[in-house]
Amino acid sequence: MPQFLRNSQRKVLSMLVHDLIWRGHPEDIAVNDQGRSMTYRALILSVTLCRSRLYADGVRIHDRVAIYSHNCAEYIVAYMAIASLGAVVVPINFQLSMRETAFILKNADVHYIISDQPLDLESSLSAYEHDHVQTLLMSECTKPVGSASAPALPEDFGADEPCAIIYTSGTTGLPKGAILSHRNLVMNAISLQQVVRLTRKDNILCVLPMYHCFAWTCAVLNELYTGSSITVQDSFTPKKTVELVRAYKITVIVMVPSICSLLTKLASPDDMKTLRFVMLGGTPLPLPIGEAFRTKFKVPIVEGYGLSEASPVVTMNAPESTRLGSVGPAIPNERLRFVDADGHDVPVGEPGELLVQGPNVMHGYLGQPEATAEALKDGWLHTGDVARIDQDGYVYIVDRLKDMIISMGENIYPREIEELLYAYPGIHEAAVIPIEDSLRGQAGCCYYSVQPGFSIDARQLKKYLQQNLALFKIPREFRQIEKLPKTSTGKIAKKELKAMFKGTE
Repeated sequence: MPQFLRNSQRKVLSMLVHDLIWRGHPEDIAVNDQGRSMTYRALILSVTLCRSRLYADGVRIHDRVAIYSHNCAEYIVAYMAIASLGAVVVPINFQLSMRETAFILKNADVHYIISDQPLDLESSLSAYEHDHVQTLLMSECTKPVGSASAPALPEDFGADEPCAIIYTSGTTGLPKGAILSHRNLVMNAISLQQVVRLTRKDNILCVLPMYHCFAWTCAVLNELYTGSSITVQDSFTPKKTVELVRAYKITVIVMVPSICSLLTKLASPDDMKTLRFVMLGGTPLPLPIGEAFRTKFKVPIVEGYGLSEASPVVTMNAPESTRLGSVGPAIPNERLRFVDADGHDVPVGEPGELLVQGPNVMHGYLGQPEATAEALKDGWLHTGDVARIDQDGYVYIVDRLKDMIISMGENIYPREIEELLYAYPGIHEAAVIPIEDSLRGQAGCCYYSVQPGFSIDARQLKKYLQQNLALFKIPREFRQIEKLPKTSTGKIAKKELKAMFKGTE
């Protein structure tokens, strides 16, 4: 048995992230990637080689090691090897500019980067900093380094030690690094499993980038915990997704609403016949998109809600009891509150800011005690999201608190308007953002794109909204654009829309 694991039967509450690779049957497939298949036995061997390589290169307990890579089997190997050394993983969005990447490296005090490609950081890092950041190519990390192996972790290395620093994109200011412990991540995967109940026969398609917390927990950690298979898609195209589903008889896809919409348009029911359900998160699912997918494929949509600071899953529908429009009840071990602006609990059914408490909640933001105190005030994670809960415990996301429009003292939630927009014939995508208004304080601006073969009259669109909404909720302006900007995880980038509007004032 490799030296890095003292006890493969470690109790759940003391389990470390890298212990998860031991839970699968040795001869079962752990990862499918680009035509290659890796058994659980082979995964353990690769992690053992990688950790020895990293140790030989100088990686030690509590060192911060960045991973800069597209999805691949080696990403999982590198992550587990870093964790098994007691070092801290810093996943980096490979779509960031070198300037943005350099900020994260400096902020997290990263000294090692494992990358799937050579990086040019010289122009973004000072000479001193550049000399102190060592880049290791992923293809080199599993090559043997001789007979010596890295030592096991000390006995006192516990589950509350940091495992990862996840940088939240944020809408204002610089990104913040959420510190997640081994316990945070493992308990989130275990609690999620109690809801979705995967088996070793399941094959999960990881189409979202692994640097994103939602993909990592839902499409990697949960699967390793259950001993099921992970099929890796290095980058998303609908055609490639359909091909992988058919070729590998995928049973679950972890995705975001924009992917759901594209598959509805391009895939046939026969393409999706092996699916048991799809797991959805990242941003609320517009009802028309969800209804179209479910009607065409007869596959349950298991929608959930989370945020990086919660590792990330907070709520999740169960496959056998989904409620379209809801992000499900709280997962096991989770407590929720819904409060008004003064911090008082609101009645059941009323919207309020969602607060979260549980073993998955982060330790805090790296080097930012004030931001940590604000986010974790009174022992509750303040999500910044407005939500409500029904009598059965199902949660409904109303909107982001920061996206709420306050017009003449009235609260307007853009998502309510957007749901109606998606139901209008010809609308492809839509987003409503708050804009300044000299009379009302704030008003709404609606950006939308149009499906091929349709044309939309903005006046008729406005009239349609007037027939279905209170007049004070109607956006002041309507702007058709060819394509709405997106974040790297498929969300509509409202921050960019706000900047776009300011640039045209």
